[in-house]
Amino acid sequence: MTLANDYDSFAKAYADDNETGVNNAYYERPAMLALAGDVAGRRILDAGCGAGPLFAALRERGATVSGFDKSAGMLELARRRLGDDADLRVADLADPLPYEDDSFDDVVASLSMHYLRDWGPTLAEIRRVLKPGGRFLMSTNHPTAEYCIARMNGQRPDYFATYENTGEWTTATGQTIVLTNWNRPLHAMTDAFTAAGFRISVISEPQPAPEARELFPDAYHLLATAPSFLFFVLAA
Repeated sequence: MTLANDYDSFAKAYADDNETGVNNAYYERPAMLALAGDVAGRRILDAGCGAGPLFAALRERGATVSGFDKSAGMLELARRRLGDDADLRVADLADPLPYEDDSFDDVVASLSMHYLRDWGPTLAEIRRVLKPGGRFLMSTNHPTAEYCIARMNGQRPDYFATYENTGEWTTATGQTIVLTNWNRPLHAMTDAFTAAGFRISVISEPQPAPEARELFPDAYHLLATAPSFLFFVLAA
């Protein structure tokens, strides 16, 4: 039986797809790096760092980066990539974070918040570990995209509800992955941000990287003409 969100069981396959696939390598990750801007000299926490591609990119740009992930299997891959001296910890985004108050200039969370049903405690912890004036940059499934997919599959979810969504995804190597996340309306996201003491600086619906047009023409057209992920920059 395949368990939902069992990243330890498919860490290598997921990491390989994340490294080169259009959604991550040519859409989500370039958008996050563009929103982060000049990070040289900043201390950044990569929340849900997976195998470490964003961690590596931020470090290459001059940031001092720490990262954590719930999956020990993903962190093993991250350590191989980033080296034994990388600050990597096994921790759950839903639990209190193992860092001191006011530790980071930025926290980044790439496609990890939508695994949580309740954002309140996690946002409070992120706010705690950020320095005054720090930033929280996050990407999540676009609520209208998830709603439209459900409708196309014959479901009739309530857009205004926070509901569980489970689906299967096949990796490039043919492994079937079961992922469960929580979809919520836009107003539930923004309400959670303000309740946690954040100010919304940016809401972004970016375009894919231009080079994806040649490499993934069909996927490029879809990403360029319909919402897929939603990005926020929040000020503490």
